[in-house]
Amino acid sequence: MQSDSDLAIRIENLWIRYRTTVEAAPTLKSTIIGLGRKETRKRQIRIVEAVQGFNLDIHNGSVIGVIGANGAGKSTLLRAIAGILPPTEGRITVNGRVSTLLALGVGFNGMLSGRENIVLGCLAAGLTREQIAQRYEVITEFADLGDFIDMPMRTYSSGMYSRLAFSVSIHMDPDILLIDEALSTGDAKFKERSFAKMEELVAQARTIVIVSHALGTVRDLCTEAVWMDKGRLIERGEPGEITDAYLRFVNVAARPTALEDV
Repeated sequence: MQSDSDLAIRIENLWIRYRTTVEAAPTLKSTIIGLGRKETRKRQIRIVEAVQGFNLDIHNGSVIGVIGANGAGKSTLLRAIAGILPPTEGRITVNGRVSTLLALGVGFNGMLSGRENIVLGCLAAGLTREQIAQRYEVITEFADLGDFIDMPMRTYSSGMYSRLAFSVSIHMDPDILLIDEALSTGDAKFKERSFAKMEELVAQARTIVIVSHALGTVRDLCTEAVWMDKGRLIERGEPGEITDAYLRFVNVAARPTALEDV
């Protein structure tokens, strides 16, 4: 049994809620009365419970796949671990250096070239000029953008954004790597290279948390899976068992197409 000293991440009774405004649904009567009138619709304040009473220990060297339907709270959880979203209640303890890949191009400047954004991303992650110089060529080579590396990132496709963002994130030598759907973007060649790099990081006993709809990736890469629904932890365990349970829940057969994106 692993001890608390082996913990990379501890999440205790985590609640994340936020306020949002929505337009009140019009009634048939108000719609008829309002015909032809310029009318401002009433707005209501709604409290969203994005994560509810979540508890999870993640040990060093674990590769955790977080699965669930859209709106389950997966990305919110990852942003909380990254320190981007503060807990409303509860506590998150993270032991180690974190590198995040949570959305395409976050932290990049669209007016700057890919090369310039590599430097920008590394500086934002806390690397020194010397450390950036040591990694620079490797990052550029892995992204494999050709002449586009010298063009403004506003000219990039989403796949190009993904390639550069992924390349920068994985070459930070993190203790903990947080990834949100990054492996599901890019062409087949880049996906294969990304998966191989992830396996390399796993072999180095890095702690990795992946949010993904690609259940096949979770089965092949992860040591454990966590299933979330409506902000709550439903079940955790061996990836094959958890993904099978989730597929039964959503009433989808475990065909290759289902494992690709559910």
